[in-house]
Amino acid sequence: MKLFKIALVAFVCLVNLAIAKPTLADRPKLTLSPDYTEVTQSLDSLLKAKDAPNQSDYTPEEIQQKLGELQLQKYILETAADWGQCRNETGKTLAVYAHKANKSNFSEASTLYYLGNGKVTDDDWNCDGVYLPSGVKVAGLTPGDTQGQDLGEPVALKIVAGTQLVAKTNPETGAVEFNVPAAKVFKAGEGTWSVPNLSSADVEAQTPNAPIED
Repeated sequence: MKLFKIALVAFVCLVNLAIAKPTLADRPKLTLSPDYTEVTQSLDSLLKAKDAPNQSDYTPEEIQQKLGELQLQKYILETAADWGQCRNETGKTLAVYAHKANKSNFSEASTLYYLGNGKVTDDDWNCDGVYLPSGVKVAGLTPGDTQGQDLGEPVALKIVAGTQLVAKTNPETGAVEFNVPAAKVFKAGEGTWSVPNLSSADVEAQTPNAPIED
């Protein structure tokens, strides 16, 4: 009986190993992405600025906050087991940027989709960020802002690959909030993403078409 138990345990271990290998093989190698290169370079530059604050355009407080954000992005890129996903808990349709994930090609163009309330983007896709239309109230775009500000023009918020983003609406302030800060904020004409001139009503009127988890 003892030999049988040992053989059974060994068999279970072999089965688990056989299952785990494909899972590990499918894990995206985000440290090979342009995001990782950019984050590590920015970290190096900011650490130098921290050592010579008198020669920097940032205050010591701004440097410390930015360092924390970059360290979080680096951690996500190094440890993420899946592609980035966006979860919509705002109570309204949310516009997101996403592309079909491809671990051998990180430069695929991101497309604007519309994600229904309560939905999360498909993990076979990478959610690259969120589009925020003019007039929407958003918190956290500036350091220390918890109450939110009304956008005078639309912006796109970029997140690093592998980020598990959650967007919610604060019931007290009415502002849209995110569980992680954006890596970058684009306006129309900046970056390579399309930032159309839409209002909150325009986004809300769209039929959700983002690829979602079943």
